[in-house]
Amino acid sequence: MPSTVIPIKQIKMRSTPKGRQVEPAALAEVQALLGAAPRRRDALIEHLHKIQDRYGHLADRHIVALAAEMKLSMTEVYEVATFYHHFDVVRDGESPPAAITVRVCESLSCEIAGARALLERLPVLLGAGVRVIPAPCIGRCESAPACAVGQHPVLNATVEAVQALVEKKATVHPAAPVAASAAHVKVQDYNAPGEVSPAFIDLEHYRAAGGYALLKNCVDGKKTREEIMRVMEHSGLRGLGGAGFPTGRKWRIVAAEPAPRLMAVNIDEGEPGTFKDRYFLERDPHRFLEGMLIAAWAVEIFEVYIYLRDEYAGCRALLEQELAKLHASAPCKLPAIHLRRGAGAYICGEESAMIESIEGKRGMPRLRPPYVAQVGLFGRPTLEHNMETVFWVREIVERGPEWFAGQGRNGRKGLRSFSVSGRVRKPGVHVAPAGITIKELIEEFCDGMQEGHVFYGYLPGGASGGILPASMSDIPLDFDTLNQYGCFIGSAAVMVLSQHDRATDAARNMMKFFADESCGQCTPCRVGTAKAVQLMNTTQWDQALLKELSQAMMDASICGLGQAAPNPALCVMKYFTHELD
Repeated sequence: MPSTVIPIKQIKMRSTPKGRQVEPAALAEVQALLGAAPRRRDALIEHLHKIQDRYGHLADRHIVALAAEMKLSMTEVYEVATFYHHFDVVRDGESPPAAITVRVCESLSCEIAGARALLERLPVLLGAGVRVIPAPCIGRCESAPACAVGQHPVLNATVEAVQALVEKKATVHPAAPVAASAAHVKVQDYNAPGEVSPAFIDLEHYRAAGGYALLKNCVDGKKTREEIMRVMEHSGLRGLGGAGFPTGRKWRIVAAEPAPRLMAVNIDEGEPGTFKDRYFLERDPHRFLEGMLIAAWAVEIFEVYIYLRDEYAGCRALLEQELAKLHASAPCKLPAIHLRRGAGAYICGEESAMIESIEGKRGMPRLRPPYVAQVGLFGRPTLEHNMETVFWVREIVERGPEWFAGQGRNGRKGLRSFSVSGRVRKPGVHVAPAGITIKELIEEFCDGMQEGHVFYGYLPGGASGGILPASMSDIPLDFDTLNQYGCFIGSAAVMVLSQHDRATDAARNMMKFFADESCGQCTPCRVGTAKAVQLMNTTQWDQALLKELSQAMMDASICGLGQAAPNPALCVMKYFTHELD
C-alpha cells in the first residue's frame, strides 16, 4: 500500500504570554510610588493606598503593574482592591471618579441631624465635577451631621461649609489626602468651628509628666511580668472593643503560647455611634502607646501592628509623627511597631477580619477554632486588643487595681468611655462609672436633652446593641447587664432618641448599614441582612417572617455582624409595638 503523508499544520508561536501584559510606563509609575518599600504580600493594601492617593483611583494598568511588581496574580490584587470601600477600581473604558469625593455620613446620629438634606442638596450645589456619595459612620457622631471632603472631616456640616472646603481643596491638589504628613497636623483640625482646641500632649509634654517611666521600670526589672499581670487581673479591666474579655486573663493565655508572639491593636472603630478611640488619640496618644508597649513587654511580644481606620487621616498623621519621635529617643528597647491603614470596611473591626486585612487580604472573618490567641497574625499567637483597653494600663498600674475597680455604680466595676450622640445637649466622649444608667448619663454628663426634645429611647451599644425605650432607663450600663433584654453595651456607643424620632426608622438605618457592610462570606448574613431590609421597608412588617429570619442569622452567621444585626429589629418588635400598629 502506498504510504500517505499527512501534512502537519504549522503552529504560529505567540510573541507574548497569554493574558494582559504589563505596560512599562505603568510599571515605572508603580515602582516610583513604592520606592524602597517591601514587596511582601502583607504590604498590598498599603501599596494600593499609595496608588489611590496619587491618582485618585486604581486603573487596570496600575493593578496589573502592581501584581507584577509584587509577584502576585492579578486576581489576588483585584479581589483585594474591590473589597474595600475607599478603593475606586476603574476598568478600561470606564471614566474615573471626579477629582473630589464628598462622603456624607448616613449613620443614625447624622441622619437625625440632617444628613438626608445634605445628600439631596450637595450634588446640585457642587455640580458634576464633585462626587457626592453616602457613607457609613465616619466616627464624628458627636458633631453630626458630618461629611468628609477627601480625607478632611467637616463637622456639624452645612452645605456652605462643604462648598467652601471643596473650593479650597480644588485649588490645591484634589487627590492629595489632608494631613498626609506630620507637617500638616494641627489639633484644631479635629474640632468644630469655634470650638476650643483640646490640649494635645506630645512626647515632650508626656515625658515631662512622668510618661514612659513605668515602661522603663518594667524593662529595667523594677517590675515583674507576674506583678503587672496580677494588677490587670485584680483591676477587672475587660476588653473595651465590645467583647469584654478579661484583659489579664487574655495576657496569660497568649503568654503561654510558643514564641514568637505578635500583637494587633484594633482602632477600626466603625460601629455607628463610636468615636472614643479617635477622641483619645487626638489628645493623649502616648498614654495609649505606653500601655500598648507595657502589654507587649508583659506578654513578650516580638512585633506590634496598629490597625487604624482610613477615616482617621489626622490621627494617622499624628501617630506617624509621635512614633517617629519615640523611636528617635526611645526610653528603652522597643519592639518593631507597624502602623497599618484600613480601607473602609466595618467588618475589619472583627478581630480575625482585621488580621486578614493586616496580612494584605480581604477582611473576611476566620472560622474558629483555632482562636487568634493560638493562631493569629501570620499564623503566630497574637494578643489582640482594642486601643482603649491598653489606654488604661498605665493609670491602673500606677494608681493600683483597687482604684479602677472601685469606680463603678450599681455593683459594677471600673470606668467606661461612653461615646454619646443624638438628642442630648452635650454629645461627646464621657468617662463615667461602669453601671451608670442612661438616665444618669444624660442628666449628669450630657446636660440633659436638647431644647424641645423629650427622651424617647436609646441604643446602648451602637448599631448592633439593640434599642430600648425611655421607660427602661434605670438599667445599669455595663457588660452582661443588658443581655436579658436582648441588648448589649459593646463599645459603649450610646445614641439617644427623642419624641421626634422613631425606633422603626432607627432599626431600618441599622439594618441597611449591616446589609451594606456584610463581607458576603456566609449566606445567612449576606442574604439575611438584604432580605431583612426589604421586610423592614414595608409599611406593615411581616413580624413572624422577620423573627424567623433573625433566628437563622443569629444561629448560622460566622461572625458577630450577622449574629447581632437583627437586634434592633427584634427590640422594636418587643418594646416599640405601638410603632408597628
